[in-house]
Amino acid sequence: MEKIDFVITWVDSNDPIWQKEFNTYLPQNHCMNDIRAERYRNWENLRYWFRGVEKFAPWVNKVHFITCGQVPDWLNLKTPKLHFVKHSDYIPTEYLPTFSSRPIILNMHRIEGLSEHFVIFDDDCFLIDKVEPERFFRKGLPCDMAAFNALSPSDICIHHIVNNLCVINSSFKKHEMLRKHFWKWFSPQAGTKLLRTLFLLPWPHFTGFCTSHLPQGYLKSTFKEVWEKHEDILLRTTASRFRSIADINPWLFRYWQLAKGDFVPLNVNRDGINLLISDASLDRIVEIIERHKKKMICLIENDETPFETAKDRINAAFHKILPEKSSFEK
Repeated sequence: MEKIDFVITWVDSNDPIWQKEFNTYLPQNHCMNDIRAERYRNWENLRYWFRGVEKFAPWVNKVHFITCGQVPDWLNLKTPKLHFVKHSDYIPTEYLPTFSSRPIILNMHRIEGLSEHFVIFDDDCFLIDKVEPERFFRKGLPCDMAAFNALSPSDICIHHIVNNLCVINSSFKKHEMLRKHFWKWFSPQAGTKLLRTLFLLPWPHFTGFCTSHLPQGYLKSTFKEVWEKHEDILLRTTASRFRSIADINPWLFRYWQLAKGDFVPLNVNRDGINLLISDASLDRIVEIIERHKKKMICLIENDETPFETAKDRINAAFHKILPEKSSFEK
């Protein structure tokens, strides 16, 4: 098995210096930008992410921890497996500062020392039970579940998916790739989602891909290939300091791996779950964490999330299963 790195991005929105920069660069007419508070909110549970990695994935080669320069006061920068990365270490200066996660992720292949095989974590995705390297990579390829989806426009967030699909459909012929990688696209690992693929077969173009908000494996060479072929599009998003409807989304790299057949079929939902944090779901979230009902959990918030209540209860649940400091802590 090749070396596998983890990459995580993080921001402390409570930092007054960051807040000042945010307000300084925020466009006066930002109605087409996504600047919702939940995009930046600090849940104060990052230490449990590191504890989960050390306890449940001790095989990881290196953790690349990316921030705008912010360092949690408890973080041990001297621990061997940690690579602390500032935006300025790998994103061209003319595009900084940025307040969008998209440029931060789109340029990850530029990180010095990043392994060919790496897993991207959002800071709302946690390991809560033992996970093996084969969950993310097999035979040198990322594990993923290929299944078609049909776009259902509901809000401003749909634009980036449309933009991604424009790139994919200009680069790949759907039915040619399906014939070439038939058993990957029609694998039993897709479960009931295989029906979506079957129903959407008549359409000549890719209409969308089923997506799960869980940690995802990538090849650095995929990032480089997409950049070589679509640099102008990627630079346009890199230049956008805030999320815009004109952006492409980093899921483009996953879509590329799927369309090209650079993946091994795996039901990624079997050991992971993503849940919207709400009054109705809070008890279930706590139970899943405390009883290790899944190996991974992604906690999604929106403007109706009961932030303070949920933060206390969820962090208490994390502390119950991960009470001991990791080597990533002072």
